[in-house]
Amino acid sequence: MSTLAQQNVANVDDFRTIETNTINHTEDKLGRFYTISNEARKDLFTYGGIPKSYEKQTKTFREACLMVRQPAVEIIQHIKNTNFERPANRFVLYGKNGTGKSLALAHLIHFCYQQEFVIVHVKWVPDWFKKPKETSNSTTNEGCIDLPIDAASWLLHFKTQNAKILAKLNLKTTRDYVWTKRETTPADSSLFELIDHGINRVKFACDTIAALTAELKHHANSGNCKVMVAVDGYNAFFHPYTRILGDNKVKMTPDKITLTKPFLDLTMPDWKNGVCVLIVDKLTLKSDEEPEASELPLFLLGRTGFEHIDPFIPIRTDDYNAKEYESCINYYLDRKWIQNCESGFDKELEFLSGKNPFRLMELCKSL
Repeated sequence: MSTLAQQNVANVDDFRTIETNTINHTEDKLGRFYTISNEARKDLFTYGGIPKSYEKQTKTFREACLMVRQPAVEIIQHIKNTNFERPANRFVLYGKNGTGKSLALAHLIHFCYQQEFVIVHVKWVPDWFKKPKETSNSTTNEGCIDLPIDAASWLLHFKTQNAKILAKLNLKTTRDYVWTKRETTPADSSLFELIDHGINRVKFACDTIAALTAELKHHANSGNCKVMVAVDGYNAFFHPYTRILGDNKVKMTPDKITLTKPFLDLTMPDWKNGVCVLIVDKLTLKSDEEPEASELPLFLLGRTGFEHIDPFIPIRTDDYNAKEYESCINYYLDRKWIQNCESGFDKELEFLSGKNPFRLMELCKSL
C-alpha cells in the first residue's frame, strides 16, 4: 500500500471487474468492484435497498458499484448448487456494524434479479416498528395493528422490483379475495391486479400483502416461479416489543403487527423453489443496549427466532482484508474522491478506520 501515494492510482484492472453477470462472480473476482447497470439499479433500488450513505456516494460518483466480497460469493455458490425441489434454504448474514451486510444483500438481490427470481425484499424491518407512518386497528385480525401506508409503500417497492418477471410469468390468483361487499379480487386475476388493489386502497394493503405472499408460496410450490426472500433487520420481528402503542397505551409486540406474519410465513421451511437471505443486526436494538450486544444470531434472534429459522446457514461479514482495503482506496483515488495523496495517507486511513468499510467511507466523505 505504501506505493499508492507514489502511483496516485493503481491499474484499473486491479480493483474493477468488467464482469457484470453476477453468476460469474467467483473467488477470482474477490476484492474488485463491478457496476450495476442503470436499468437494474432503477428496477431494484428506486425505493431503497442500498444504505442511504452509500446511495449518496453512488450519486456523487455517477455510478453504482459494489465490491465482490466473500459472503455474497459464498451464498451465490450455494444458490447455484441448490436443489430447488427441497425446502428453501435460509442464510443469515451477521457481523459487526459497518462490515457490509446490507451491500452483500444488495449484491445477492441483483444476482437473483438476473436469474429471474421473484424478489420479496424488506429494506429495514425496524422502520415499521419504530417509526410507522400511520397505524390503525386491524379489521381482520382482532387485537392487531395495521400499518397501511407502510404496507402500500412496500407493495409499490415489490411491484417496481418485479414488474418485468411478473409480466413474463403471468401468475394468477388461486382464489377469490373479498375486501368489501362491492370489492373483490376474483380467482384467476393477475397478481398485478392484487398488488394494485393494495396500493390504491391503502386500507387493505396489509391484507393484500398476506394474500400476495400466500400466492407466491403456492406458485413456488407448484414450480411456476422461484422466489427470493431478502429481509434486512430480520431480528426485529422477535424483539420483546415495538414503539407502537395499542388502544390501552401499551407497547405492542411484533406478533401483534399484521405485517409480521406474512414474512415469518415466508421464512418457514414449508415451501420449495426459493431461497431466504436474512440479516440480523445490532442496529435494530435500542441504542443503550447496543454496546453490550453480541452480533451473533442466537443473541439477536433470541431462542424463539433462532428456532423459527433453524436449520440455517450462518454467513459472517468482516472488515476489509488487505486486498479489499487496497481496492477501496484505489477506487476512491480513481473517482478523485481522495485528492490529498501525501506519503502515508493510506496507512493513516487504515489506522483510523480499522479497515471497517463504513468507517472508511465516513472518513473519506465530503465535509
